[in-house]
Amino acid sequence: QLEFVESGGGSVQSGGSLKLSCTASGFTLEDRDIGWFRQPPTRAREGVSCIGETGTHGVYADSVRARFIISRDDAKKTVYLQMLDLKPEDTGDYYCASAPRGTCRFSPKTYEYYNWGKGTHVSVSS
Repeated sequence: QLEFVESGGGSVQSGGSLKLSCTASGFTLEDRDIGWFRQPPTRAREGVSCIGETGTHGVYADSVRARFIISRDDAKKTVYLQMLDLKPEDTGDYYCASAPRGTCRFSPKTYEYYNWGKGTHVSVSS
């Protein structure tokens, strides 16, 4: 089955940090842009960040820009999301997914991505 496996979630206090990982299972990252998404409690899934095939640039939602950093290591088939200065509104289930190269030009949209993982939960308390 072609999917991502997310890990690294947990519970932290406001201002804390977490680093999420997303590893591809059954395929490589070649020719793929990768996106991170989150689903807060009682809300729809939303795009957080994406990274292009070359890994030279990341795109961020306004709500996380300057606090989150996306990166990728294709040799390890893994994409990371370093989350700094976490806020209670960052609470939710975090997912990654892939899209054809060239997709990551704006904040990622769920309908453009596929190979979804089962997610990892982040909880930020005030």
